[in-house]
Amino acid sequence: MKVVGVVFSNIHDRGVRELTVNRTLASVPFGGRYRLIDFVLSNMVNSGITKVGVITKQNYQSLMDHVGSGKYWDLSRKNGGLMVLPPFGAAAGSTLYSSRFEALCNIVQFLRRSDEDYVVLSDCDIICNIDFSDVVQKHIDNHCDITLVYRRQEYGGGYDRIAVETDKSGRVTSMTPADKLTGERKMNTNMYVINREFLLKLIENAAELNLKSFSHDVLMRGVKEYRIYGYEHKGYFALIDSVASYYKYSLELLDKEKRDELFYNNGASIYTKVRDSAPMRIEDTARVSDSLIADGCVIEGDVTGSILFRGVRVSKGAVVKNSILFQNTTICTGSRLNCVIADKGVKILEGRELSGHPTHPYTIAKNTVI
Repeated sequence: MKVVGVVFSNIHDRGVRELTVNRTLASVPFGGRYRLIDFVLSNMVNSGITKVGVITKQNYQSLMDHVGSGKYWDLSRKNGGLMVLPPFGAAAGSTLYSSRFEALCNIVQFLRRSDEDYVVLSDCDIICNIDFSDVVQKHIDNHCDITLVYRRQEYGGGYDRIAVETDKSGRVTSMTPADKLTGERKMNTNMYVINREFLLKLIENAAELNLKSFSHDVLMRGVKEYRIYGYEHKGYFALIDSVASYYKYSLELLDKEKRDELFYNNGASIYTKVRDSAPMRIEDTARVSDSLIADGCVIEGDVTGSILFRGVRVSKGAVVKNSILFQNTTICTGSRLNCVIADKGVKILEGRELSGHPTHPYTIAKNTVI
């Protein structure tokens, strides 16, 4: 089977606005050394997808710096490979897209030039380890127009969440906005497999009828007309739709069982850009427990229940608890942090005390000095 992957890098930036002011959602750091896009790219590569288009919108300089030619995901190829698709890919005069359907309209030429039979669509705010080849095979076996991946869970708020109902064969019989429901439901994850020619027809119809929403105008309206089937993902799953959810699922990685389920599911690893840096250094004055600490960090103070990215320095007498510190953050002597997310290059001067709450972590913008 021949499959092309399409990744939406900016669809839900507004949900994590504090972390996406200077970057696209796809390049938000996660887990000490990864970016959010690493998970969907790794899933596609592990599933045998060797041609992937990443749809950009704005603030994508850091994304291009991170993915480069795609070599760290084995996507640096003469044929296929990784392609960064600019936001103005349609006819002259096109504008920045505001929905998933408009984003697809802007890459219609990319889809037409592709010769793959199937398209895998995915957002970049999904943290999971999934075998798309199994989803594609089920799609073929069921002779589907669209296969959507769902997850059994209770609705926890967020944007554009859709609950689905399926019959015994797995065919989707109804779709309902999740904010109207209670209890555990089959929640759409915004990961899809679609026949490429069928997708092109949908895009053409969307342009003619001025349709905007893929979820409402295609899936919900077409549930009776199209052959839409569901595929249940039962492994680890996290949706980054707010700063609170980012904080929650980041610190979940401190649980080894969840960490192993995500990063080593059936031998399928998660890949990222490799950076050569010195090993972390923990001094005699330091006390470290239940934390993930990346290369290049220097720890002289106390670190508990936290995630530290590359190059973080915690000075003697400083205390960091339940916090996430991005690359090259410095915590000076005597400062105390609790439930804090510090973006890249932040410097906390001596004697500062900063505290948030697990449901509302205190977020510090990039290169801020406090």
